[in-house]
Amino acid sequence: MRSPNALGALWRKEVRELLLSRAFGLLLIAVGLLVGHAFITAVQTYAEMSGAGGGAAALTQGLSPLDGILVPTFGAYDLAATLLLPFVVIRTFGAERASGAWSLLVQSRVSTRTMIVVKATALFAAWLVALVPGLLAVVLWRSYGGHVHGAELVTLLAGHLLRAGISVGIAAALACIAPQPATAAVATLAVTVGLWALDFIAATSGGIAEQFAAFGPAAALRQFEQGLVRASTVVVLVAVLASGLVAAMIWSVPGRRVQARLRSSAGALVVAVLLVGLASRLPWSWDLSEDQRHSFSPEVSSALRSISGELTVEAHLAPEDPRLADLRRGVLARMERVVKTRFVQRGGGGRTGLFAHPDSAYGEIWYSLAGKRVMERSTIDNIVVETVLRLAGKEQPTTGAESTYYGYSMNSEPRYAAFLFFLAWPLLMIAIFWRARRVS
Repeated sequence: MRSPNALGALWRKEVRELLLSRAFGLLLIAVGLLVGHAFITAVQTYAEMSGAGGGAAALTQGLSPLDGILVPTFGAYDLAATLLLPFVVIRTFGAERASGAWSLLVQSRVSTRTMIVVKATALFAAWLVALVPGLLAVVLWRSYGGHVHGAELVTLLAGHLLRAGISVGIAAALACIAPQPATAAVATLAVTVGLWALDFIAATSGGIAEQFAAFGPAAALRQFEQGLVRASTVVVLVAVLASGLVAAMIWSVPGRRVQARLRSSAGALVVAVLLVGLASRLPWSWDLSEDQRHSFSPEVSSALRSISGELTVEAHLAPEDPRLADLRRGVLARMERVVKTRFVQRGGGGRTGLFAHPDSAYGEIWYSLAGKRVMERSTIDNIVVETVLRLAGKEQPTTGAESTYYGYSMNSEPRYAAFLFFLAWPLLMIAIFWRARRVS
C-alpha cells in the first residue's frame, strides 16, 4: 500500500539528497555565474544599441527586451540543461543503484513507479530553484526601468522548463539502463553530441533531418524564445519526458530478465513514436510575442484563412542558400499558422561552391493550389502573400491595421549585478549547502 507518510518521507529523502549533492550545488553556483555574465553583457549591449556614450542609437522598433535581454540572459539555462543538469539527474537515479540501496527501497510499501515520479518531481523542483538567478535578473532589469512583457517571460520560462524535461527524461532512462553512473554519463554525452550533429545536418542538408530536428531541444527552445507556442512541440517534448521516465521504470524493477525489459522498452518506444507522429501534425499555435512577429495583420490573416485546400510551395534552393532560410523562417512560418501548407525543397544540385552546377530552375519558387501553379523568385513577405492570394483568386486586402511595435530603448548600467551574481549568490549557495551537510 501507499500512504501519505511514506510519500512524504520519500520526498524529504530526495530533497535532502539533492541538498547534500555536490553536483546540484555546483549546478546552482555555475548557473548564477553564467546568468550574471549573460545579463551584464546583454544590458551593456542594449545600452549601446540605445545610444549610450553618445553613439548612434538603433531604430527603436528594433529594440526588443525579449531579444536583447531575456533570451540572452536565460540562454545560460540552455547550456546548463545540456551539460550540467544531466549529471544531477544521473546521480539522483543512478547512485542508489550503484550502491545497492535501491534493492532495499523497492521492498518498501512505495511502488517503483511512485519512486521514479517522486525523483522526477524533486528534480523539477530543483530546476525551479535554479531559475531564481534568471528571475533575479528580470527584477534587476525592471529596477533599471526596463520593460518586460509578461506573456513573453512566461513563454520563455515554460520553454526552458520543457527543455530541462528533455534532459531529465534522457538522463533518467540512461541512468537506469546503464550499470554504472559513469557509463550513463558517457551515454548521455553521446546523445547530446548526436542531437547537435542532427541540428548541423538539418541546417546544411534539409530534408528529413530538418523535420526531425524541428522537435529537437535547440529548435523547440528557439520557438519559445521567439514567443511562439506550438501544441505539437509541447506534446512532443512532454512525450519525450514521459518516455524517458517509463524506460526508467522498466529498467528499475529488480528481478526482471533482460529480454522482458527489452520487450517492454520496445513496446514503450513504439507507443512514443506513434504519439510523436500524431502530435507533430497538431495545427494549433499561439503567438504570444508583444510585436506579433509570427502573425499577419488581421485583414491578411482573414483573407488567408478563407483559402480552401492545401497550398504546396516548391522551392528550388540549396539548403545553405539564405533565401531558403528567409522563406522558411519568415513568411512561410507565419503562413503555415493560417493556411494548410506543404513545403517541398529541391536544389541539391544547386549548391554553391567551386564545382557547383545549378540547374536552370534554380531560384524558382512554385506555388500550387487547386490545380493552379505560379512561379515567383522573391522571398519578400508582401510579394509572397500577394502571390498566394492571387493564386487563390483573392484580392489583396488593405493593410492599414498592421500592428505597430514601437520598441523600447533603455540606456542603463547593470548596477549591483556583478555583486549579486558573482559574490552574493555563490556565497549564499555555499552557506546553504554547508549548513545542510552540518545538519545531516
